[in-house]
Amino acid sequence: MTQQQPERISWQRLVDGDIPPWVMRFIKLTGKAINTYDMIRDGDSVLLSVSGGKDSLALALALSIRLKWLPIHYNLSALMINWIEHPISEEAKANLHQYFKGLGIPLTICDEKQYPESFKGEFNCYLCSRNRRRVMFNYAQEHDCKLIAMGHHLDDLVETTLLNLGSRGTFSTMLPIQEFFNGKLHIIRPMIEVHESTTRRLSEIYDLPTVKPVCPYDQTNIRSRLKPIVKELTHIDRDAREHIYHAHDFSYRIPRETIKEPDYFR
Repeated sequence: MTQQQPERISWQRLVDGDIPPWVMRFIKLTGKAINTYDMIRDGDSVLLSVSGGKDSLALALALSIRLKWLPIHYNLSALMINWIEHPISEEAKANLHQYFKGLGIPLTICDEKQYPESFKGEFNCYLCSRNRRRVMFNYAQEHDCKLIAMGHHLDDLVETTLLNLGSRGTFSTMLPIQEFFNGKLHIIRPMIEVHESTTRRLSEIYDLPTVKPVCPYDQTNIRSRLKPIVKELTHIDRDAREHIYHAHDFSYRIPRETIKEPDYFR
C-alpha cells in the first residue's frame, strides 16, 4: 500500500503573511547576509537571475516578502533565459509569470541560443555559464541594474571550495558580493548562509512553480559528484558547511560608493 503524499500548500499563503517559523528563519537568514555584506541599499535596482529551479524561486520569495518589513525600498525585476534548443513549456512560462506577478516582481523570459556560433561546436558547463552571464550582464546594462542577485546557497559555496581545492590547488570560492567591470556591476548572493535543504523543503511543501530546463550534463557534472562528499562531511561534523564558510575571509566590505554608471560591459 503506497503512502499518499500530503497536499502541497499554495505559495500565496506566504505572500499573504501566513509564514511558519522555519520559513521566517530562512527569510531572516537571507536578510542577515544582505546586511552583513551590505548587498542592497535604499533605492537600488536588483535583477534576479531566474533559472526556474527551487533556489532562484526561493530567493525571489524571500526578497519580495522582506520588502514589506523594511524601512527602505529597492526595486526588483527578474530575468529567465529560455534556451531555444531546450525551451520550457508554455504552461511553465504561464506558471512562472503568475508566481512573479504574485510577488510583485516583473519577470522577463528571453529566448537565447544555448550553443551560439562563437562556440564553434564546443560545449561544456563553463561555456554555458559564460554564455548565461553574458546575456544577464547585457540585460542589466540595458535596464540600468547594477546588482544581479543569484540563488547560490551555502552548499554551492562549499562545493565550489572543494572543487577549487581538489582540482586547482587554491582555497577559494564564490563570493557573497562580487564586483565586475571596476564597480559598474555587482553579483550578490543573499542566500550564501542558507542550506540547500531549506530551499528544497520550501519547494516540497509549498507549491512553487519550479521548472527544470534540460541540461545535458545535469547528472554527470562534477558538482553532482561532490554533493555526497559534502553530505559525508556533515556526518562527521554536522556544522562542516559552516566551518568551511567561516574558513574564508569575507570580512572585507566592497566600497560601493565607487560604483559607476554601466555605460558599457565588455
